[in-house]
Amino acid sequence: MKMSQNTPDKDDQSSTNKKTISLPISRVRLIMKSSPDVSCINQDALFLTTKATELFVHHLAVASFNNGPGKETNSLSYTDLATTAEEMDTFHFLTDILPKKILARDYLQSLEQMQEEEDNDDNDDAADF
Repeated sequence: MKMSQNTPDKDDQSSTNKKTISLPISRVRLIMKSSPDVSCINQDALFLTTKATELFVHHLAVASFNNGPGKETNSLSYTDLATTAEEMDTFHFLTDILPKKILARDYLQSLEQMQEEEDNDDNDDAADF
């Protein structure tokens, strides 16, 4: 029985698929398998998840580049990504993963202010009795 020449070989398809993605499939598989709900991963699902991840990262990078000062400097920084995550509703779910950077002294100062506010609230509560 002879296969028609119009039907590509499965190996040809998989090698073509590998060429269209740049993220390492083995890493994506490892991340997917880290979920306790995943027992086995279909190769097509793995490819599609990898491609979707690449497209999402590309979309985030382009939005961050266009949203920040990257156009003038022709660069993209972590701050640009964090600002985009904070300002754009589409990426707001990333604010915990991409928090804005602050200096340690600013963080310590905000902790001191919070502690002072708590102390003042405790004193106000004690005065009410």
